[in-house]
Amino acid sequence: MKKIFSIWLMVILYIGINSNLLTITGQAAENDGSGFTYKVIQPENQHNKEVGYFDLRMTPSQEQTVTIRMSNSSDKEITVEVALNSAKTNTNGVIEYGPSKLEKDKSLKYDFADIVKGEKTVKIPAKQSVDYPLTINMPASQFDGVISGGIYMIQKGQTEDQKAMIKNEYGYLVGMVLTETDIAVQPKLKLNTVFAEQQNYRNAVFINYSNTQPAYVDEMTVDVQIMEKGSDEVLYDTKQNKMRMAPNSQINFPVLMNGEQMVAGDYRAHILVTTDKDKKWEWEQEFTITDEEADKFNKEDVSLLQESRVNWTMILILVGVALGIVILIFFVVHFFRQKKKKQARKKKKSNQVRKKR
Repeated sequence: MKKIFSIWLMVILYIGINSNLLTITGQAAENDGSGFTYKVIQPENQHNKEVGYFDLRMTPSQEQTVTIRMSNSSDKEITVEVALNSAKTNTNGVIEYGPSKLEKDKSLKYDFADIVKGEKTVKIPAKQSVDYPLTINMPASQFDGVISGGIYMIQKGQTEDQKAMIKNEYGYLVGMVLTETDIAVQPKLKLNTVFAEQQNYRNAVFINYSNTQPAYVDEMTVDVQIMEKGSDEVLYDTKQNKMRMAPNSQINFPVLMNGEQMVAGDYRAHILVTTDKDKKWEWEQEFTITDEEADKFNKEDVSLLQESRVNWTMILILVGVALGIVILIFFVVHFFRQKKKKQARKKKKSNQVRKKR
């Protein structure tokens, strides 16, 4: 019970802390009440001037400084923390440009965080604006494709409600795309591994695969079936569309077990990935769930724990009802037996009185 309580407490706190997180990739941020706003200053080599993020056409070994204008409309000095991140792909097929614990793919040759540099903190005086410089140093070798990432900005020390344990945080995100040519690089997907794990404390099988090229994958559909080894009976399946992948990134795509117990054994996964541009990748992969994995994950699966609690409650209720019915029947039968015996004694006594007369 302590473990279950701890899990739900962590979930509630996480939702509370992040409930007001706001990310914007537009040209200028609206005032969120904290006084901090920003504006992207597009340089001359902005490739697409209609977008609100940096879309820069670069050359090999080029060095350039671009600017984000940060403004403070409040009456106090504020500090803005900045994080530079390469683009990654989360389990839902959504590209993340902000801070994350997602792993980098081995195919990532040019990391955005190595190419683009900037100060980690910026102080903005009250009622003033400052220009935040970002220095770009392109690789010496020419490349085709895309280097992409994000500039994440968040005001430090925002309003906290200690009583409600809620921290109001407003973060802003500006994307950056760096290209050198118009040559269209085609994405290439590679299956890495299939393994048992959990998503949000629920049993699942994960399909890990990579986009090994410096190109986005758009309108991606993933269709997965999980079967026992040597069988065609589908145990678990899922299909998801309208997904995306960042250049040179990997994804852990989950197939949930829908509240069922994880069973140790040998399995087979059939994976089909398609795009709206008639791209198709299909794999068959065998994998094993060990006894240790099954035991561990089954003990931590909140769906199984909830189901277990509900079943015991129902059992206790049914036992109580059954016991009540038995007791009621006992007293009813006992009552009628006693009544019948009383009537019999009364009748016998009446007959004896008549005989004496």
